[in-house]
This record gives sequence, structure tokens and C-alpha cells, in this order.
Amino acid sequence: MIKIFTDAATKGNPGPTGLGIIIISNHKQIQLAIPVDKEKMDNHHGEFAAAHFGFKYLIDHFNNNETILFYTDSRILSDAIGKNYTKHYQKELAALNPLLQRFSTVVTQWIPESQNRGAHNLANQALRKTK
Repeated sequence: MIKIFTDAATKGNPGPTGLGIIIISNHKQIQLAIPVDKEKMDNHHGEFAAAHFGFKYLIDHFNNNETILFYTDSRILSDAIGKNYTKHYQKELAALNPLLQRFSTVVTQWIPESQNRGAHNLANQALRKTK
């Protein structure tokens, strides 16, 4: 079982974005802080981008037979995955779905921001590295 927490932080609307990802597997933690300053995005697009990047990392580094517990503090993202529908982010959901489907089981759960501090801090660190 692998736990993944993702978050995004943006400067402006749209603007530079920082992506924060924490992956926990076998009692080890992987922390990723990715600055995105070439593509300006709002925070909701950033949340989808963080999930996309996190799942690409999982595909590249872990077995696809793993059960993935995915945590996000974005209601829009968690609802979109749960319903397989979103009014405004259909393109982003369509890009994320094939990544989610690479794993046998993905359980997505919304969590309050207070329980996502690690990914949040990494997103802010990445944001500070943008131009």
C-alpha cells in the first residue's frame, strides 16, 4: 500500500505554481517540490497538475499492483475523480484518468488542509523557486 498526498500553491490567478507531493511506502517518505513557472495556472489547475505529476512518479517508480491511497485537500479534484466528471476541468481529468487506471486500486479521499501540511509546505517551497 502506498499513500500519496498532493497540493498546489499559486502566485496570481493565473500565475506561477508550486506542486508538492509526498509519497509514503514501506515506512519511507519521498518528498517532491516542483516549481512550474513556464505554464501559468490557477490553483485548481495546479491541484490537477500535482496529482498528474504524482501519479506519473508512481508509475515510473512503483509496481502497478499496488493499492494507492490518494489524499488531497481539493474538493474539486476529489469530487471529479469520484464522479468521473467535472464541469470546468474535463481536460485535466481526462489526462489524469489513464494514470489512475494503471493501478489495480486507487482510493481517493478529501482531507482538510490541516491534514495536508507536508504537501502544502512542499508546494510553497516550490512556489518560492519560481520566477
